Amino acid sequence: MLRDFAAIDFETANKELSSVCSVGIVIVRDGKIVDKFYSLIQPEPNYYLYSHTLIHGLTQEDTEHAEVFSKVWEKVAPLIEGLPLVAHNKNFDESCLKAAFRTYQMDYPDYRFYCTLAESRRQLRHLPNHKLNTVAEDCGYILTNHHHALADAEACAEIALQLL
Repeated sequence: MLRDFAAIDFETANKELSSVCSVGIVIVRDGKIVDKFYSLIQPEPNYYLYSHTLIHGLTQEDTEHAEVFSKVWEKVAPLIEGLPLVAHNKNFDESCLKAAFRTYQMDYPDYRFYCTLAESRRQLRHLPNHKLNTVAEDCGYILTNHHHALADAEACAEIALQLL
């Protein structure tokens, strides 16, 4: 059972994976949530697609004074040091993280990722779908602010504590 990890969720401003505009992180140690981190990020490239704003509600105005990814990651790195990362659809979040690292020419530390989406598909076959809110509810967690990066990371952490 995975007892120490960091659940992570990104939202993006456009179709470019590097365009992370917010990040939510939930730190779990010994099976308990011990810390949370949320930040807006100035996306790169710095433009928003209306379709993305409809999903998460963030706009250019929200992030115009936010720090760029490399500055935000300076705060994140010490929080997650030595911990595996968990995401609901790790392919998306891991790809966003790698794309942002490439964009800012940062050395990627080969974070180990686990996926609650894949695990929910394996263990929770009875569900009509395996979207984050559906899986969270089945695990007893009601996700009230879906597509807010911290709320999604919290839901992911709760799912991981039951499934991983």
